[in-house]
Amino acid sequence: MSYTSLIINPGSTSTKIGVFEDETLLFEETLRHTTEEIAQYGSIFEQKDFRKDVILNILKEKDFDLKKLNFVVGRGGMLKPIPGGTYEVTNALLNDLIIGKQGQHASNLGGILAKEIGDSLGIHSYIVDPVVVDELQEIARLSGVPELPRRSVFHALNQKAVAKRYAKEVGKKYEDLNLIVVHMGGGVSVGAHKNGKVVDVYNALDGEGAFSPERAGAVPPGDLLKLCFSGKYTEKELYKKLVGGGGFNAYLNTNDARIVEAKYLEGDEFATKVFHAFHYQVAKDIGAMATVLEGKVDQIILTGGIAYGKITCDAIKERAGWIAPFTVYPGEDELLALCQGGLRVETGEEKAMEY
Repeated sequence: MSYTSLIINPGSTSTKIGVFEDETLLFEETLRHTTEEIAQYGSIFEQKDFRKDVILNILKEKDFDLKKLNFVVGRGGMLKPIPGGTYEVTNALLNDLIIGKQGQHASNLGGILAKEIGDSLGIHSYIVDPVVVDELQEIARLSGVPELPRRSVFHALNQKAVAKRYAKEVGKKYEDLNLIVVHMGGGVSVGAHKNGKVVDVYNALDGEGAFSPERAGAVPPGDLLKLCFSGKYTEKELYKKLVGGGGFNAYLNTNDARIVEAKYLEGDEFATKVFHAFHYQVAKDIGAMATVLEGKVDQIILTGGIAYGKITCDAIKERAGWIAPFTVYPGEDELLALCQGGLRVETGEEKAMEY
């Protein structure tokens, strides 16, 4: 039996959809939304009907029969911390997406839209590995300040997808491997995958690990504290320096790693320094995660958009290649990863997780 699925991945100003037959993409569309269209809604949830109409209209234009669908998957949102896996969108999960349990984000709409469309057709709706996946071992939560426990916020969907892809390609179970997975995109996350769980990971959103194209990563806390009370910045302005305006943006006024690489190749001395520092910090994070796995690392996986850059991958391998062999899966195919999560449940390979 083959399975046909609709995959929904909402962004702040777009909604990306894909229709798959098993793992084969039949078609995909990125539906753009203007600032004016989005601005008329007071909350993320209020955009639901607008986005649903856009999705249904494009499917109608494609002459796609919704009755062919076997299941619907939406991008997971800002739920409470949960283990990785595929979750059926229950009423409890739906409610937490609506209220934004850990914050309002466009990805919250993924599960909401999936359930509404799925319910109308009498089929299952799922989310897969949202950014709040939390499988940290308890020792990893201690930061040194009791009021500031370390949090698991990272590129869970892509990290889990490439880890499982590697396991399948080498004929092993994900649960039988120790992997270090490095996602390099607008943010960078480095995770230690031990026997199917991400037991430690750098918070990719707002505070840990290597700097990235848009994020500052870990910065000297004492100096940051002084900056907070300097009177020079509002809280919002300072947060922007760390998230959005940090990293490559702060040093080189670009969030495009390809431009940084081009400046390096042109011999720009400062760009070269920043480029090398990025590689240095990512490799340093890999080394730290190797100690989490007690040196027993089966493979290091590089993924995300920056992994298309051979110079970057080679530089990181040169520093950390003594730890374990490398595999590179550039990019992040989120639609396929979401589809695969739903398929694993529909085919009985996995059981749906309970929220």
